[in-house]
Amino acid sequence: MPITVGQDNAKTRRKLSAGGKSISYYSIPAATEAGLGDFAKLPAALKVVLENMLRFEDGGFSVSTDDIKAFAEWGANGGKNPREIAYRPARVLMQDFTGVPAVVDLAAMRDGIKALGGDAQKINPLNPVDLVIDHSVMIDEFGNPRAFQMNVDREYERNMERYQFLKWGQGAFNNFRVVPPGTGICHQVNLEYLAQTIWSDEDQNGDMVAYPDTLVGTDSHTTMVNGAAVLGWGVGGIEAEAAMLGQPISMLIPEVIGFELTGAMVEGTTGTDLVLKVVEMLRAKGVVGKFVEFYGKGLDTLPLADRATIANMAPEYGATCGFFPIDDETIRYLRNTGRDEDRIALVEAYAKENGFWRDADYAPIYTDTLSLDMGTIVPAISGPKRPQDYVALTGAKAAFQKEMEETFKRPMGKEIAVKGEDYTMESGKVVIASITSCTNTSNPYVMIGAGLVARKAAALGLDRKPWVKTSLAPGSQVVSAYLEAANLQEDLDKIGFNLVGYGCTTCIGNSGPIQQELSDAIAEGDLVATSVLSGNRNFEGRISPDVRANYLASPPLVVAYALAGTMDIDLATDPIAQDKDGNDVYLKDIWPSQKEIADLVEATVTREAFLSKYADVFKGDEKWQAVETTDAETYDWPAASTYIQNPPYFQGMGTEPGTISNIKDAKPLLILGDMVTTDHISPAGSFATTTPAGQYLLDRQVQPREFNSYGSRRGNHEIMMRGTFANIRIKNEMLDGVEGGYTKGPDGEQTSVYEASMAYQEQGIPLVVFGGEQYGAGSSRDWAAKGTALLGVKAVIAESFERIHRSNLVGMGVIPFEFTGGDTRKSLNLTGDETVSIHGLDTIKPQEEVSCDITYGDGTTKTITLKCRIDTAPEIEYIEHGGVLHYVLRNLAKS
Repeated sequence: MPITVGQDNAKTRRKLSAGGKSISYYSIPAATEAGLGDFAKLPAALKVVLENMLRFEDGGFSVSTDDIKAFAEWGANGGKNPREIAYRPARVLMQDFTGVPAVVDLAAMRDGIKALGGDAQKINPLNPVDLVIDHSVMIDEFGNPRAFQMNVDREYERNMERYQFLKWGQGAFNNFRVVPPGTGICHQVNLEYLAQTIWSDEDQNGDMVAYPDTLVGTDSHTTMVNGAAVLGWGVGGIEAEAAMLGQPISMLIPEVIGFELTGAMVEGTTGTDLVLKVVEMLRAKGVVGKFVEFYGKGLDTLPLADRATIANMAPEYGATCGFFPIDDETIRYLRNTGRDEDRIALVEAYAKENGFWRDADYAPIYTDTLSLDMGTIVPAISGPKRPQDYVALTGAKAAFQKEMEETFKRPMGKEIAVKGEDYTMESGKVVIASITSCTNTSNPYVMIGAGLVARKAAALGLDRKPWVKTSLAPGSQVVSAYLEAANLQEDLDKIGFNLVGYGCTTCIGNSGPIQQELSDAIAEGDLVATSVLSGNRNFEGRISPDVRANYLASPPLVVAYALAGTMDIDLATDPIAQDKDGNDVYLKDIWPSQKEIADLVEATVTREAFLSKYADVFKGDEKWQAVETTDAETYDWPAASTYIQNPPYFQGMGTEPGTISNIKDAKPLLILGDMVTTDHISPAGSFATTTPAGQYLLDRQVQPREFNSYGSRRGNHEIMMRGTFANIRIKNEMLDGVEGGYTKGPDGEQTSVYEASMAYQEQGIPLVVFGGEQYGAGSSRDWAAKGTALLGVKAVIAESFERIHRSNLVGMGVIPFEFTGGDTRKSLNLTGDETVSIHGLDTIKPQEEVSCDITYGDGTTKTITLKCRIDTAPEIEYIEHGGVLHYVLRNLAKS
């Protein structure tokens, strides 16, 4: 499908030559020549957004000359000018957990537009969409050669309904491609294959135009591709659906924080150690809602794989994205991963012509800066609950013991017998060690490093401890190709790190069950079992219901911890284990040198491997090809399906929007603390028979073995409503010392959040949720907002919001508010017995302050001021329509 450009922007359109061909582009220097302002010193990340404004100026795209001039004012104002703009990314990336509900919504919109008298064919992505199935494989089998095939077989058994639905969507919708299961993780497939850094396509006039590769994705770690100078970030599925249907992303021109990297990494350290320090520093700095751009002499020695690792964890440090400009390393990576030579020539020529190229003279204006000497990086881990909780490896043992005392409030040394085994279970023992996640498995330096640790350990006769569930889940098949080429997979197999699948696995909570006897011992002793994973998330309740403490680490350290079997050890100085002769083995004995790693990377990570593994990326294996589906224009919703159901959003919807109503006499559904993540609000992992979701499935004769996970059932709103605020570690401050998805019902008695909300809805009582700082941190999952809305919550009142979740709430018609004047849930002494009324919403303006009356249980009242976090004028319209999809649907029906 041709790209569309504005009609009146010829003043900035120019030609460049690349690979012997001439191609049009929108020139930033030409914008300066045209008198629109001086843009030379803008950061490359912001120049990508500026080019978007130039390309879409006028032509009905809500981009004005003043929008373009605002970027010059940004530079003149020292990196600040929060003007609202309409940004249009080139494409959309999805994974199946968040992608299935997005496709469900599109299918429901086809039904909805027909009910409004419109044409179902108007519901089609206008921008290209790629959906990669990567979140569904679970680690049921591990530590043996059969693990991969058995996990794949179980994946298809569990998810056939979802796969049939996605295959229907691939045929029914234009501009929609599906990358089948078993290919890799969406961000790694994007980095290694889909992304092009600079695109070229015909415009509506038939002329070839070059423009920056940009995207939004329904997964927060979409930011990973910024390592290859592709501007992308995560949005909720709701916002992504609007983008694919032609709606612009309404955003403020962001501040850009410059992060200078100097020096070079030293022997014994990895890109993972570097990113964990970066996360700690940027969380302390405070970069929520901002771009971070990395610059400095240190980039000259930083491989793109390490850059991608840093860019991947932008959600963990709170930024919208972490961007790396185009330079020689970008070109080297594109060539090595099999990109076409004409494309590579275009990337270099475009970047140099349009001011995107980083060279020795690159010195843009930044809003603010900070700096890190990479020579100071030391081996490290992060945990036990947050990615920013950085722990140097030399202090890991002491840090864990302190967490036991202060956070978990449990003694060390309590031993519980494990039935049928000759070992005991105690707090600190590692029961899951997983090489997983796009963050690190995309990086051949740490993956080769892990293989070499395994090789040296196996040669000394070391093995994983018997209580450790080990797994290797690469982010793409290319990883297996180079591990096998280096003969390292054989060494990994020897100590239990057999291939279990290509997907997110443990990082998304699909770690699968641990040995039942181990689980029983952990429960009996109320022990703090631990996991170590090479992922990006370690929030409470995410990795496994049996594990309370989760640590992020590099793949080589994951292997080392599997050999040690406990967190109660200083890996840097203590013996890890004994060799076959009874001699102590230390980490230094099995740690490879940087030269060993680099030599193997050079020999085995080849352009030919990438070309081979991605040759038939959309074809899939025999299992995928055998999935049967229909070719109907609208979806025939199977009434008995427990995976895919027609959601209620558009049923009975009228042709006109409503108005925003004041909130009157609402009751608190939950009062929550700081750093409540989207994992707390809408967990992705497994659930028990005793939960409302489990009861729903049991009522429909689904056996517990077939429950799968919350994430896999996001196409069924009935389950997801029951799973909202149902994380096993969530703490509702309305209840004293209770963990899990519980609250008070209208009668004041403790009950599940779902049952309480249904009781309140029956009585016509609106609900609010109170929270602390960084409410909605974590992933982009739209169900954290969808579930909130379906439970009858009209407003969320918190001290601060993370970017994506705030946007998602608005997209579902739920209004976010922030406390002002130092008020907090604690200073207000909220207990849950209050009644809340919020005024001024019928005339609300973006970011306006409104009054809120709180009536306490004893009848006393207090009036406070709240800041409404409807941030832009289009968001006002979204709320009036009941959500962004309602807004889009009504407009499409009218057109």
